[in-house]
Amino acid sequence: MKKRKILFLGESYRADAITWTNGLKEFGDFDIISWELKTPSNTHFNKLKRILEYKFALFKIKKIIKLHQPDMIIAERTTSYGFLAALSGVKPTAIAQQGRTDLWPENSPFLPFKKILQNYAFKKATLIHAWGPVMAISMAKVNVDMQKVLVMPKGIDLTKFENKNSTNPDQISAIVTRSLLPEYRHDVILKAFGILKDKGIDFALTIVGDGTQLAVLKNLAKQLNIENKVHFTGRIPNTELPQLLQASSFYISIPITEGVSASLFEAMASNCYPIVTDIAGNQSWIQHRKNGQLIALDDSKMLAEELLWSFENKTHRAEAVMTNRKFVEKNADYKINMKIIANKYHDLINSYSSI
Repeated sequence: MKKRKILFLGESYRADAITWTNGLKEFGDFDIISWELKTPSNTHFNKLKRILEYKFALFKIKKIIKLHQPDMIIAERTTSYGFLAALSGVKPTAIAQQGRTDLWPENSPFLPFKKILQNYAFKKATLIHAWGPVMAISMAKVNVDMQKVLVMPKGIDLTKFENKNSTNPDQISAIVTRSLLPEYRHDVILKAFGILKDKGIDFALTIVGDGTQLAVLKNLAKQLNIENKVHFTGRIPNTELPQLLQASSFYISIPITEGVSASLFEAMASNCYPIVTDIAGNQSWIQHRKNGQLIALDDSKMLAEELLWSFENKTHRAEAVMTNRKFVEKNADYKINMKIIANKYHDLINSYSSI
């Protein structure tokens, strides 16, 4: 197989991006060149700077293309990097929709403009990645050519996220691994555990990661008088995550929107019982009281009740985690899925090389 170069447009530090590009190196023997916007979008001023940087991005990308002569270009987010990839002139082009629609937030004044960018990217792309069924549904609604869409998650490394569990059966041991941002609703989770504490239920809650809500959440844990039961790990190396998952019986994630969550797959692979929001992105993988729980948006009381129900129904939980492990092995094995994706890229490059 001839050595090929791919130009990746996207935030190369993100776990999803690392999985994608590392998989292409490992299973496709690709050389990866990366480019991303340098300005963070953490303040209003920086957002303006980032928009200005985006205006000149295509000029920089074309310089990189001229220098490295990539055989293919790939990009995450259809409304930003995906649009730039479509404009670049490089073929083949693969773009990936990151969220359920990428048209987010839904109340954004820029939404009509984002729709124009996304439609152009969809039209010009050679291949479109839907990392899960919920994304394909949203694509079909806007009349994307579904023959160009590959519905397949990147998957997770099942040799790292093993089905071992070493938790105390007499205690609710739960973990949250999502970024500490408002849309992930950690406050709702803490309030649910406040309800359990008032009922005299023993628990241990581990909250992994960092984000803008850290101080607020630590303060809320104190107000609820559960700070001695909640462990905020801060940002940790990804290599430490499997052990933390294997030390937890329950995985909790209740965001207001969801695309395809690698975090959920990691938990399912690690024998953590999943309790997640009742939204389309989770309904693709979880059926209520079958292989996990689906919780109404912003409902601390329901979350507490369903946690308690699943804790008390140990036979149900044992069967559910076994089912989930088999599901992940069949549908979300990184070594299988990334090999398929890498081979698809080689086929596309070869087809364009022969034109």
